[in-house]
Amino acid sequence: MSTRFRVVHRTVYEYGHPMADGFTTAHLRPRTTPWQTVISADLVVDPAPDELDHTIDAFGNPVTRFAVHHAHASLDVASTVVVDVVLQPVPAESPSWDSVVDIAARARGELAVEVGPYLAHTASTPCDPGLAALVDLEFTPGRSVVDAVRGLCGRIFADFLFDAGFSDVTTPLDAVLHARRGVCQDFAHVACAALRSIGLPARYVSGYIETAPPPGEQKLVGVDASHAWCAVWAGECGWIDFDPTNDQMPPQRHVTVGWGRDYDDVAPVRGVVIGPGGGQTLSVSVDVVSENRQ
Repeated sequence: MSTRFRVVHRTVYEYGHPMADGFTTAHLRPRTTPWQTVISADLVVDPAPDELDHTIDAFGNPVTRFAVHHAHASLDVASTVVVDVVLQPVPAESPSWDSVVDIAARARGELAVEVGPYLAHTASTPCDPGLAALVDLEFTPGRSVVDAVRGLCGRIFADFLFDAGFSDVTTPLDAVLHARRGVCQDFAHVACAALRSIGLPARYVSGYIETAPPPGEQKLVGVDASHAWCAVWAGECGWIDFDPTNDQMPPQRHVTVGWGRDYDDVAPVRGVVIGPGGGQTLSVSVDVVSENRQ
């Protein structure tokens, strides 16, 4: 059984004065994985860009870069994608987490290329002393990597409060750890930093999640969200995704766009504009619709 998801993601910038030039990078086209097949991906930009390029970034993600070299008072980026997703199996047995740490530390050749970038701490996932409280109780010697990571996933879910008004993309990890609150990208950063602090490779995963309406209410358009979760490298078991925001291993209703070391590697839409000051407004809407398929 697979689930077909149709995702519409729209980002609109309105400028106080017309901009003379603009450059944008977008991670909006989902990547193909063993559990996900991309059926279609369409991107419409208004005004029509003067330059448009589809490439693959250093992490293997599809990325679109475009530029508008004429005066424009707004920028409307609309992505529509259709993907088929099957649930990723999680092995009942897995090697111990400490043996995986040893293998990752000694990795050479292709394996080093695969896991090496996800061992390093970044500005968004520093090795903070506050991480020890999360990992010490779960990562006991000899415990299987899947069980330990599942425990970490549940601990973040239980100990941290989802608070959409607390943080933004610039909020440092230590503030999230101290307040024990944040949003999905914060919890993904916490999980990645925690795993890397003990030597386990961890990927930050960017994508979408289908959200259910309250009982008895109709699904609204544009209320689903861009989402973030994690994947851990589990040695011979490969990469296994988990979502600490929802305490799910594996994730249940998720569409993967791409992955990297942290949010900065896979920001959905990012760019610069050149023109007079005057401020700007940003609006983002996401709608995820699904249907089950044989």
